Amino acid sequence: MSVPDKSIDPRLLSCAEKEFMEYGFIKAELKRICKNADITTGAVYKRYKGKEDLFSAVVEEIEQKLNDFLEKRSNIDFSLISDDEIYDSWIMTYDSMIPLFKLLYEYKNKFKLLIDRAAGTRYENFSHDFVIKMSYAYEQFYDETFKRSLAHAEITREEFHVLLSSFWTCICEPFIHDMTWKQIEEHCRIICRFFDWKNVIMLKREV
Repeated sequence: MSVPDKSIDPRLLSCAEKEFMEYGFIKAELKRICKNADITTGAVYKRYKGKEDLFSAVVEEIEQKLNDFLEKRSNIDFSLISDDEIYDSWIMTYDSMIPLFKLLYEYKNKFKLLIDRAAGTRYENFSHDFVIKMSYAYEQFYDETFKRSLAHAEITREEFHVLLSSFWTCICEPFIHDMTWKQIEEHCRIICRFFDWKNVIMLKREV
C-alpha cells in the first residue's frame, strides 16, 4: 500500500494562499496553483473537492479563531459578573483591544483573504455575518447593563448593527491596506478613543 505524500499539503496550501492573495478567488487558477506547488491537479482532487474547498482550507483556521474569540464573549452567565465588571466591560482600552489585533496580525494574509478576497465563495458575506454574531454578544451585555440601571440610553438592535458594522470595518481596514504592526498599534489607540461606548449607552454608576 502506498503512503500518502504529506509533504505536499503545506506546499499546496502556501501556493494556494499566494494565488488567492494575488488574484482573489474568482480569478485564481487551480492549474497555476498546481504548477507553482509542483504537483498534479489529481493530487489536489485527492485532497479537496475543488478550488473553493482549497480556499476554505486556507482560511478555516482564522475563521475558527475568530469564532472562538467571539464565543468567549457570548452566552455569558451574568449572575457571576459584578456591576463593576459590567461597567468596565464597556470601556474599550488598548489593553483590551490589542489581543484581537495581535491575533489578526498573526494570520494577516489569511484574514485578508477572508474579508477581501472571498467573493464567489461561501465566505463572501463573512463580515456581514460576523457583525450579526457580534451584535448578539453586544446586545446581551447591553440588556444586562440596562437591567442593572447602569445604561441610560435606549439603543435599538438596528442601531447596534450599524455601529458594530462601522466598528468591524475599522478593525478590518488596516489589514486590507497592509498597515505595519507599528501602524496597527497606533490605530488600536485611535479607535479606542473614537468608539466611546460609555457615552453611546450613557453608562453611569449610581452615586
